Order: sequence, then structure tokens, then C-alpha cells
Amino acid sequence: MTEPNLIETAADEAVTLTSELIRIDTTNTGDSSTLVGEREAAEYVAEKLTEVGYEVTYVESGGKDRHNVIARLPGADSRRGALLIHGHLDVVPADASEWSVHPFSGAIQDGYVWGRGAVDMKDMVGMTLALARHYKRNNIVPPRDLVFAFVADEEAGGKFGAQWLVDNRPELFEGVTEAISEVGGFSITLKDNVRAYLIETAEKGIRWMKLRVRGTAGHGSMIHRDNAVTKLSEAVAKLGNHRFPLVLTDSVREFLAGVTDITGWDFPEDDIDGAVAKLGNISRMIGATLRDTANPTMLTAGYKSNVIPSTAEAAVDCRILPGRLEAFDRELDELLGPDIEREWMELPPVETTFDGALVDAMTAAVVAEDPGARTLPYMLSGGTDAKAFQKLGIRNFGFAPLQLPADLDFSGLFHGVDERVPVEALKFGTRVLDRFFRAS
Repeated sequence: MTEPNLIETAADEAVTLTSELIRIDTTNTGDSSTLVGEREAAEYVAEKLTEVGYEVTYVESGGKDRHNVIARLPGADSRRGALLIHGHLDVVPADASEWSVHPFSGAIQDGYVWGRGAVDMKDMVGMTLALARHYKRNNIVPPRDLVFAFVADEEAGGKFGAQWLVDNRPELFEGVTEAISEVGGFSITLKDNVRAYLIETAEKGIRWMKLRVRGTAGHGSMIHRDNAVTKLSEAVAKLGNHRFPLVLTDSVREFLAGVTDITGWDFPEDDIDGAVAKLGNISRMIGATLRDTANPTMLTAGYKSNVIPSTAEAAVDCRILPGRLEAFDRELDELLGPDIEREWMELPPVETTFDGALVDAMTAAVVAEDPGARTLPYMLSGGTDAKAFQKLGIRNFGFAPLQLPADLDFSGLFHGVDERVPVEALKFGTRVLDRFFRAS
């Protein structure tokens, strides 16, 4: 194991790197014309890696402002499958007027690093980058190759990031068999102050859907029986109020069984929502993995208040459980009928089992830093770049370890106001990842 003083130096650097990365505004609205700092962030990462001796592959994937950085650290046994550690550099927008600190300040205060991306996911990028530098500076050779990938565009589906790399530069990931990334490895505090660290083994599929309704254009002062806005509103209301059926996947069942083992709480299927509510802040995330969801997010229609438009559109964020796509489509057909046009951008679900040497190494690394802790698998209601990397046959996990205060609403910080990560959680995560990389 790494000398304690050396790993603590790397942990301190992880805090600094996270703060500096947050200061680079990498807002991704999904509109390429509004891009700001993805290129600057990629150049920052590349410089930090080359500074300690890495040979970096720098990939432009969508013009001069979409950049990805990949570096490989050779391991002791090159015959073993390599481990991919990937993180995205872009973040969602933030309205500074709503925040206690400026969202791109990277402020370190009150025991936290503050700013957009602090948990999604510049914390993991900072920890990963710190360890990559630490290993190179100190000539530390991991058991197998480690491939570090810092990518663009995850917040808009990865078209110019992970998806582009998988489709156009798959050789960069040659030999990779397993991968870790965001939204896993964080702690929740359960009964008797027992901490459980949730390792993501599955995530729902994404379907960003556009609904379009056509009607008859006309003057707003007249009677209209074929109003596109009215028809769209009715369809959106019907979809937004619909409750999809309860479906307990294997990963969700395993998570609930693990919580029952720790706490003694029951999760009866006839009151599963009420039982999940006992999980506190994390219940929103877990509750969203019990069934499919379809949430309307945007409406577009018309150009003048006294003109009835001929078309009206709505955007709907659909998240679909593994194995549910055909059933989901049938429900949409029944709800919306034949007159509602549909277009979508679709990303598949991800699912693996909670077993094997890699899972054992994760658990051992966590317990070494937090004796008495437990690890549990869970399904993520959102999506990550794992959706792209699974196309290469890579087994994916969410493992960005953080030991969190029991009262912190961690799930609410994702894309939320006053996003922040505890300084001590970053240092803890760096130590856990070091143990994991050196044992996996």
C-alpha cells in the first residue's frame, strides 16, 4: 500500500484539482453554439497528465470545442483485462442568482468544495487525476493497465464524447474489460449509524422524446375544433399524470434485501412506495427505479398570441427499466393514440451483477477505510457514459467513493442549487480509490 504521507498528499491534491476544475465553466446546454469551457478543461487535464510524464491522446470529436483526453498507465500484468476509469468534464447550467456562492467559484469553505460539477462529476475527475499523477510521480505500477478517460458532452448524451469515442476510436480502449465512473460508492447512513456504500450496477434506459401534434392554423378569435396546442396539452397532461406499473428488477431487489438485512425494515410490494420513503433523502433516487417514468420538460408552440399554430411540440424525459422497452411503447400507444407524432434520442439501460473479484476489491477498499461499513448494489434512475462503453463489451460500475454526512441530501445536489462535496469525503474517496486500483 502507498505510504500514508504520500497518499495524503494525493488526497490534498484531489481537493485542489476539484476546485480548479469547477472554476472552468464547462456548461453544456446541448446547443453547440453556447459551449464555453469544455476545451479549456480538457487542456487543463492534458497538461496535468503530461506534466508528470503521461503520453496523452487528445481527441477532437466535434469541432474545435469538443475535446477528450485519454491516457494509459501500464500495469504489472498486461495480459489481464484493463480497467477503465472515465469521467466527463461538462456540467449542466447554473443560475448564479440562486446560489449561496458563485457556481463557478470552486470555493473551499465550511468544509466543502462548492460549485457546479462538485458531485457531477468533477469530484471524481479530481480524485482520478490526483491518483494518476501520484502513480506516475512515484513510479507506482498497478496490477493491470489503468485507462483514464476524461470526456466531453455527457450531459447531452455523449454524442461528442463517449459515444463518439466508442464509434470512432474504439482502439483507445483495447483490452478494457471493466470500468468505473460516477454516481456510486457514496454512503448512506442507515439504522444504528451503519453506513452502506451504494455501488451502481444498473441504470435505466433514456429516451428523450419529442411529441408533435398537428392541427389547423387560424385566427385566435374564432372557434377551432382542431387546435394543436389543445391536443398537445391534453396528451402531455395524460402522460405526465400516468403511473407506470411497479417492476422490481434483480438489482433493486438485491438492494432492498441488503437494507432489510441491515435495518430489519420490510419492503412489501403492496406498499413499496411508503416503505422506500423510510430511506430518507435517497428515497427519491431509489423510488424512481421502481417503475418507468415519463416527465414532460418543455413545451413549444405558436409565435403570436392571436394566431393558432398548426403544430405544437413537447419534450418528455423518459427513463425505462431494463427489459421494459416493448411494454413501455405499448403503454405510450394506449395513452397517446395514433395522432401524436413521436421522435426520440435513445440510450440503452445498463445492468450487471454484484459479484466477482472487482466487487470484492471495491468492498475491501471501502471497509479498510470505514470498518463496519457495508456495500450494496443499486440501480441509478439517471444515466452515465456507461451506456456507451457497454457497447464495447465492458462491464460497468458506478464507484466514485465518498463518505458523506448522514444529514446531507446528496441526491438533491445533482443538478441542484448549492452543489457541493465535503472536503473530507474527497480525501476519503482518494484513499479508497488508491486501495482499489492497487488491488484490482
